[in-house]
Amino acid sequence: MAQVGREGVDEFLLYFILMERVPLGAGAVQPGSLCCMSEDSYLQTVTLDQTPAQSLSITAIEENVLIDVDVNVLHPLNQRQAALLLAIHNPTERLSCFLERGLLEQAIQAEVGQRVLVEHEQKLYPALIHHVGSTLDTSTLLPPVYFGVELEGEGEGRGNMDGTYKGSTFFKCKKNSGLLLPFNKVIFSGAPPAEGAGAPYTQTGSIQAGDKVAFFVEDSLKRGIVVFSSNQAATGFVEVLPEDPPSSELLKIPLDSIMKEEIGTPGTVSHQTLVHDGKSAAKEERVTGNTKERLLEVNSLVQIQYNEGDLAFGIIRWMDDHMAGVELEEDKGCSDGIWCGHRYFQCPPRRGLFVKLTACQPDTRFLSNRDSPPKSLESPQNISATYDSLRVSGKVPPLQGAAALDILEGDMRGIQGHCNSCYMDAALFSLFSCSSVLDSLLFKPSSLPDGKIQQTLREEIVNPLRKNGYVSADSVMNLRCQLMEESQCPSFTTSEKDPEEFLNLIMHRILGADPLLKLQSEGQRVQESYCYQIFIEKQQEMTVPNVQQLLEQSFHHSGLKLAEVPSCFILQMPRFGKDYKMFSKIVPSLDLDITDLLSDSPRECVVCGSLATHECDECFKDVILSDHGLKQYCLMCSRQVHSHHKRKNHKPVPLKIPEGFVKTSNKIPRETLELFAVLSIETSHYVSFVKYGTEKGSWMFFDSMADRFGSEDGYNIPRVSLCPEVATYLAAPLSDLVNQNPREMKGVAKRLFCDAYMYMYQSKRMALYK
Repeated sequence: MAQVGREGVDEFLLYFILMERVPLGAGAVQPGSLCCMSEDSYLQTVTLDQTPAQSLSITAIEENVLIDVDVNVLHPLNQRQAALLLAIHNPTERLSCFLERGLLEQAIQAEVGQRVLVEHEQKLYPALIHHVGSTLDTSTLLPPVYFGVELEGEGEGRGNMDGTYKGSTFFKCKKNSGLLLPFNKVIFSGAPPAEGAGAPYTQTGSIQAGDKVAFFVEDSLKRGIVVFSSNQAATGFVEVLPEDPPSSELLKIPLDSIMKEEIGTPGTVSHQTLVHDGKSAAKEERVTGNTKERLLEVNSLVQIQYNEGDLAFGIIRWMDDHMAGVELEEDKGCSDGIWCGHRYFQCPPRRGLFVKLTACQPDTRFLSNRDSPPKSLESPQNISATYDSLRVSGKVPPLQGAAALDILEGDMRGIQGHCNSCYMDAALFSLFSCSSVLDSLLFKPSSLPDGKIQQTLREEIVNPLRKNGYVSADSVMNLRCQLMEESQCPSFTTSEKDPEEFLNLIMHRILGADPLLKLQSEGQRVQESYCYQIFIEKQQEMTVPNVQQLLEQSFHHSGLKLAEVPSCFILQMPRFGKDYKMFSKIVPSLDLDITDLLSDSPRECVVCGSLATHECDECFKDVILSDHGLKQYCLMCSRQVHSHHKRKNHKPVPLKIPEGFVKTSNKIPRETLELFAVLSIETSHYVSFVKYGTEKGSWMFFDSMADRFGSEDGYNIPRVSLCPEVATYLAAPLSDLVNQNPREMKGVAKRLFCDAYMYMYQSKRMALYK
């Protein structure tokens, strides 16, 4: 491959990110690698009077070599996006950041002077952006863009520079407090830059009860809320309720040692006032998502650790995302509902207290009563009014990797089941928790004029699931009630149903989404559907098949082809009802190769690997030629294969080669989909398995009714748990799986291999366009 020097690069470059692996010599260029080509070369390749190019000769930026790449595996970038992404050295991590998009967009808008949080040494620290730009790196065709930050608070002194890197000064900060980081190590607050990058504190003005303040204890910066202030010049003092940890006793601090934080009203608390010991506002929102705090709302009964061993009890009268105004039962407060000159609620003097939401715990004296679900679940009006405060508007990206573990793992996580809702709970968790492939359903104009069901799905289920890790049974019941009214089916709120019935209703009739699948049979019109049911004839030789084999068998049996690559492919396994299963075990195919199932796609000869021109249905079951069912050949191999006396009567048919496809020496590209979720059913109860990361063992298991609190008046406890044992069985030889006793399989692996009902595959490349 020809080397490309910097001096030979055209001034105007177009940038791309690879969505799939591209062979390069004995190795490969990995997905997530960045490429570029000159604008002139691109225009010459795709001139209007020529057939559209199937591949481009582009430069892999990091390898600095020319490669030929299928245009379908490239996604365009602007120069700013490319430079930011180049700072992330791991291609897999880079691709993940690109697909999530949200953080990349925040990085593009970030400015010098903005306060952020940074990930360093496996901790989060507050920091100030001093520099956004390259480090004069000339080793690549495009210099990567880094963020030069100064660590603050407990992060001070934990950096590795003072703003000078390799002899060049990019900014100035305290010794060993500076870092140069890629954007994925930065959490952007979205707050406006501080003027002059100054500190958010002042020692001017009087200190009053309810003020947020900062102070030092043994050289450690602490923050808290003033409960009492004497305000008597040099002899004055304040009593402060520390915010970290929230259970500490009141501290008596000299007035001249206190720094008042410059904040607005509680409803407009700035980002920097919410940073405590390296924890971001986002992290605090995760903290409030645990089993005790997640359901707190106005009028919730709570308890606060006031002094060591002394609890204060009260009721929440006002709250926002981070703060709560509590009316206490006793005179242990500091106000009558006024904070910073603004009244938020009315209560007797010294009964009001404003604290961080994380300091509030459910009142254990009434815990069982408070945690019981509302009894009037059948009323959508009551549910909507009660849970309006739980709505999460906007767009929340799906969870991946460590974020998925932080937010989703544990009891009272996922979607809470109630009254035969498991089919819906498992389907929604599978589709939306860790994948964005069907996010378009949440935002495209709904087929219903008011868009109420779409809004409920987005703001009461998907967004809360991704942000807080939990969706209450009431929110799901609200959706079920709306579906009941729209479908005129009274059983939607009470009876068990199949996932495909729910998915077809909400995607087709409610949201009016385009069908996910377009199927074509010989001489027939294209058929459209949202799910595909596998139908095959029972074969003795198939004892433990994989999904790839079942799909090919079904398409061959029905004479079907895919008219186009689906962004989401939902497959129902061959079983009849909930009890009869055609196979005792089915092996999940992590990657589903649909190249040979496409009606109008270049295919590879199963013998020599060149461009195939003919297909033979009669050769389908011939395992001598290849280990998979579908057989296609180039002209020469077809003649040789069918010269055998056993195949002389076969009738191979010509394949339709895509118009404009040019035969090259390169390998025919394969079109694959990746498995992202599986629904399983056992004894009429649906559960799901979800892939939350790129590692082989990154599987989590979700059960919306894993446990129960109380009896008839109690509630179900949803649970999300890790199941790395799944990867062990997926890597096991087929002979071991055939002989494996299902009852002896570890963990929940048996429910994946033996009880699978529906497999969900995605094409991240196609999801970008649909």
